[in-house]
Amino acid sequence: MTAVSRTVRIGSSNGLHARPAKLFAQAAKESGAEVTISKGSGAPVNAASILGVISLGAEKGDYVTLTTDGANAESVLDALAELLTTDHDE
Repeated sequence: MTAVSRTVRIGSSNGLHARPAKLFAQAAKESGAEVTISKGSGAPVNAASILGVISLGAEKGDYVTLTTDGANAESVLDALAELLTTDHDE
């Protein structure tokens, strides 16, 4: 299977801190897919790991890249990208 990647911009006012990171990591875990997230040239981390996601230090407006593979890769990335681009700090 070929890996599928998508780059999205962080929408939460305070970046990927505890609450948005938790929502995102839970969704990644529940997707059943192995998803990684990376920022810039940094090493990718497991998207289902809250600590891994927080460790990226992603702030509002930063771009992150999601990568996964599998039969439902596009729909998994659609759902996760929507979570990342939404402001959960309103």
